[in-house]
Amino acid sequence: MTEGVGKNRRDSFRTNLMSDRELKRQLDLMTRGTVEVIQERELEDRLKLSLKEGRPLRVKAGFDPTAPDLHLGHIVLIQKLRHFQELGHEAIFLIGDFTGMIGDPTGVSETRKVLSKEQVLANAKTYERQIFKTLDPKKTRVEFNSRWMQDMRAQDVIELCSHYNLARMLERDDFSKRYREQKPIGVHEFLYPLVQGYDSVALEADVELGGTDQTFNLLVGRDLQRNWGQVPQVVITMPLLEGTDGVRKMSKSFGNFIALEDEPSDMFGKIMSISDDLMFRYYELLTSEDLDAVKQRHPKEAKLDLAGAMVTRYHGEEAARQAKEDFEQKFRKREFPEQPDATVMLAAADFSDPDNPSIGLVDLLMRTGLLPSKAEARRLIAQGAVTINQERCQDGNAVLPLQPNKSYQIKIGKRKYALVQVRM
Repeated sequence: MTEGVGKNRRDSFRTNLMSDRELKRQLDLMTRGTVEVIQERELEDRLKLSLKEGRPLRVKAGFDPTAPDLHLGHIVLIQKLRHFQELGHEAIFLIGDFTGMIGDPTGVSETRKVLSKEQVLANAKTYERQIFKTLDPKKTRVEFNSRWMQDMRAQDVIELCSHYNLARMLERDDFSKRYREQKPIGVHEFLYPLVQGYDSVALEADVELGGTDQTFNLLVGRDLQRNWGQVPQVVITMPLLEGTDGVRKMSKSFGNFIALEDEPSDMFGKIMSISDDLMFRYYELLTSEDLDAVKQRHPKEAKLDLAGAMVTRYHGEEAARQAKEDFEQKFRKREFPEQPDATVMLAAADFSDPDNPSIGLVDLLMRTGLLPSKAEARRLIAQGAVTINQERCQDGNAVLPLQPNKSYQIKIGKRKYALVQVRM
């Protein structure tokens, strides 16, 4: 009898230990790269109940098909959906074909142009094609919010509006700024956060994902679910991914985007052009890779792997292999060695006018000590065999303006490299 009780206790302890480990594993992946979880304790409680009852969480992310193509900035939310998918939960990809006709007022200073239903549906078709290169189509529930919105009667819309007040709506930054500046706000724009919030009611969402610029709309969903007698959803916000410039959010308007349907070689090259710090951020937000393991690798190798992984995901293994081969062939000759043949330091005393430092191209080459004469320097320049920061120099009489505290990589001929550093 005692032995049986002891065995049951040991089995119970092992079960609890496994549950705790699984809880931690899931929470770690769910919250990876997130900006805010509202509320963290609610997420933990919901997950505990999910694991206990064997019921997957319903996780929603909405996208308005206002343009036909997606870029890696959009994939931040889709990758987070994939994380939930990998953990066994239900991923709901919501296409806002109804809200897309209203136009999201987030981040705009004037009323958006209303899109036709035909435009929105045409864009939606391209979304479905692109998202399944990240999400598992067999485990993804695709919804259109027109399913529950298009049949709403006027009295239903009035009832929906009655669940929120104008004062709360004007607390939203976009609206309050435009109101203060006396810029027009269309009445239909107030419907946008209400419809997005009602989507969560219709889907009975446990979790909703969104960018940091969507926080207000996501919280409206929590409020409306309470009003409809549902347990309010957990809100998880994700950062806005910086583009290839490493400064501004990825956007077609900034020209710093990497489109999912870019040519494989273009996608590979753009990813290779980002900084090492941004590369780790891309790993965190666009993959499920172990970040500690990634940081143990050489940055260049890690970046090659990231570029290969993204091209493989969106274009296939063969396209990725060819893109890598093309990249290495294109840039192998232009690669600057870690240890150049000569390093030249230039200070204020080296210039006749320190406020506007400049030096003749031939004199600069002679400073490197890598050439026997000025005649040889001029010959190589004339042949186009000299590059500075990967730009070819062919004027033997050129005078180069230099910038303080900047480095210049000089390639002379096929095998000679010099680094010039201006320190002022």
